[in-house]
Amino acid sequence: SSPLSVFSAKIASSSSPKPASLPAEDISTNSNGPKQDLLFDEDPEDLFAEATEEVSLDSPERDLLLSDGPSPAITPITPPTSVITPCIGHIEEEEGGDLFDMNISVSDPEKVGDGMNAYMAYKVTTKTSMSVFKRTEFSVKRRFSDFLGLHSKLASKYLHVGYIVPPAPEKSIVGMTKVKVGKEDQSSNEFVEKRRSALERYLMRTVKHPVLLKDPDVLQFLESSDLPRAVSTQALSSAGLLRMVNKAADAVNKMTIKMNESDAWFEEKQQHFENLDVQLRKLHASVESLVCHRKELSVNTAQFAKSAAMLGNSEDHTALSRALSQLAEVEEKIDQLHQDQANADFYLFSELLGDYVRLITAVKGVFDHRMKTWQKWQDSQMLLQKKREAEAKLQFTNKPDKLQQAKDEIKELEGKVQQGERDFEQISKTIRKEVSRFEKDRVKDFKTIIIKYLESLVQTQQQLIKYWEAFLPEAKAIS
Repeated sequence: SSPLSVFSAKIASSSSPKPASLPAEDISTNSNGPKQDLLFDEDPEDLFAEATEEVSLDSPERDLLLSDGPSPAITPITPPTSVITPCIGHIEEEEGGDLFDMNISVSDPEKVGDGMNAYMAYKVTTKTSMSVFKRTEFSVKRRFSDFLGLHSKLASKYLHVGYIVPPAPEKSIVGMTKVKVGKEDQSSNEFVEKRRSALERYLMRTVKHPVLLKDPDVLQFLESSDLPRAVSTQALSSAGLLRMVNKAADAVNKMTIKMNESDAWFEEKQQHFENLDVQLRKLHASVESLVCHRKELSVNTAQFAKSAAMLGNSEDHTALSRALSQLAEVEEKIDQLHQDQANADFYLFSELLGDYVRLITAVKGVFDHRMKTWQKWQDSQMLLQKKREAEAKLQFTNKPDKLQQAKDEIKELEGKVQQGERDFEQISKTIRKEVSRFEKDRVKDFKTIIIKYLESLVQTQQQLIKYWEAFLPEAKAIS
């Protein structure tokens, strides 16, 4: 066995680590992350050992390797479209007494309208046997703003009480403008495909949440053919500018609030997520750079193949001409390998990192809401203290007409203080459960994707070895 295969086996056999100092209660309903179709089928043969065998000049295996089609002995790399079609399917976990069985796909992107008024519509198909839905299979058409509207509704209802709401894909004014006004080309198609994949992952993460799955807005989004038009989702709308102002104000308030954290768990977790955010962003940038370099390598390999073919055609020496022509064919196949591996780099690894950068931003958001809840509670306590001092002065100055009003205000404030304390305790309890669920999902997601990513790298190297082993006799035959 190769070192990589041993490493992959060790990862697969290891158990998921549990977050430190988290409650033992398991509140996860489906903590396996977005499912992905297996990129490669398991091959019982050891291709590394097979590649070390001598391939003769007249070997039928060599002819297959250098022909236009892939060798039957090699599992070809799955095209990007199947790499990025993960689904949630038949996950046998109890969800409030209901078996969790869902498969959601976003497909068939379609341009509607012309010019700057055009938009992309996507087909959202759901297959499920869960009793919360009226049918077992249904499809609806949704535009990008509908997805943003769904996230906005969920965030307004659940973020402030401590639930981690998966973020919707980010807008891209430049990318969408090209799609609206430009003709269909490679970059536009790639942008649409990336967005389609991101929307699918967003929906899957949303329905995996035990609370969000049963939300009326989620059910309406998946089932209703007539969905109210989402508003305030334009990047340059007045509502969008207002949100930017509010975010800036929240950032200033967060800097001015000095919370006396008495819970070591929250202090530890906040620092953990801050560090994790920084490291994930660095790794994400590195992987994006790797994708760019891999695509450049593909372009340069294609140019080399073309030059080798032209040189082979102009060569008089028969054996040398044949070898150069075969070299050009091998380089063409290697060019395709580099393209497939670049897609695996992006759709398997880079997109996972990008998703978790945004998810950790959502996690940090619920910690901020906990801080706001604490501040609201403290403000009520300070105001209650001032009112009691004012009541004491009224009693001292003997003003019975205002004394009753002061007592009523104190009673109302005492209720607010008690409610503030309950809200703070409740959001703290919810965040503990949410972080526990998030950590389990994160470990399983990364374990699954890293193994598949390693398999894609191993498979690419196996195919490269096959191609070069088949070409070597041709080079040795030059005389």
